[in-house]
Amino acid sequence: MANHASAEKRNRQRIQRTLRNRGLKSEFRTLVKRVRAAVQQGDLTAATTALTPAITALDTAVSKGVLHRNTASRKVSRLASAVHKLQAAKQA
Repeated sequence: MANHASAEKRNRQRIQRTLRNRGLKSEFRTLVKRVRAAVQQGDLTAATTALTPAITALDTAVSKGVLHRNTASRKVSRLASAVHKLQAAKQA
């Protein structure tokens, strides 16, 4: 347990950050799952509409320091690629 006032404050800050980060992580994971599920089912309209909020949530997580920017960029790229492949398959 913390023995100094500064250590106690750092512990309180850690708890607040953990809760905030957990909420952001949960949000973007859910949105990414929606895009992946829509792509797997072959539903182009659902995948396209779910892609934008997922990208926004990932960008928000980066700005808050929850995710590294390269990790978010990779996830966005893979989601967009999957949606575009689905779109190309529907057109062909």
